Amino acid sequence: MNTIVIDSHMHCGIQNVNLSFEVIKRYLDAGGIQGACLYPPVEDIYDRYDYNFEDNTSWIACRQRANNYLLDIQKTNEHFFAYFFVWNDFNKDELKKGYKAVKWHRHDYEPEYHYDDPLCEAFLQEVYRLGLPIVLEESFRNTLYFIKRVNGRTSIIIPHMGGLNGGFSSLFKSGIWDDHTVYADTALAGGHEIKTFFDRYGSERLLFGSDFPFGTPGSELQEVIRLNLSKGDFENVVCRNIMKLLKA
Repeated sequence: MNTIVIDSHMHCGIQNVNLSFEVIKRYLDAGGIQGACLYPPVEDIYDRYDYNFEDNTSWIACRQRANNYLLDIQKTNEHFFAYFFVWNDFNKDELKKGYKAVKWHRHDYEPEYHYDDPLCEAFLQEVYRLGLPIVLEESFRNTLYFIKRVNGRTSIIIPHMGGLNGGFSSLFKSGIWDDHTVYADTALAGGHEIKTFFDRYGSERLLFGSDFPFGTPGSELQEVIRLNLSKGDFENVVCRNIMKLLKA
């Protein structure tokens, strides 16, 4: 396979989990994958098991280290891209350090983003100014709210084909992907869901991802290969689309 392949969805961190760059690189090499988009693990951002979680200086420092670790990887490794994982301090000044995108993540049982905080709006305005895509994993209700709030001012990527944003079918029926600024990644999605999206919208807003360590990069890539896409469509999904989004 001569095409460069980028895994657009991998977790990488060394504080509260053991997902070092060296570990990730071995899995990518085994799958014939040349690069990846790296997110800090949730465990380094907030206490996901405490719905009433209150931020503190220790967590702020942990987040800083987690995000900076990915920046260091990006600086010294071609085709590896650092995503800034935002939490409720909405530290917009961090965005100027060279991150390629933003990770916005929570599940229903986890502490909530403070959408009404003026700092949230200031953070989003900086995201728009810099043209950074946002990977959005949220509840179904908040996903619809967030897409409406952003209103096309930057691109949004829904991971897992929407599997953890209320489910693929619910999002598909809602028409959120009719918006040409909204993308989907294939991480842990089934071939049927990927094919359904492809048949409706084509290949230009599909991104290959594995959600490592929850998915294995080589195995998740096989899901895309089994679709038997044309060479052009395959290259869109595994490389061109994400490189265009990241201006890489």
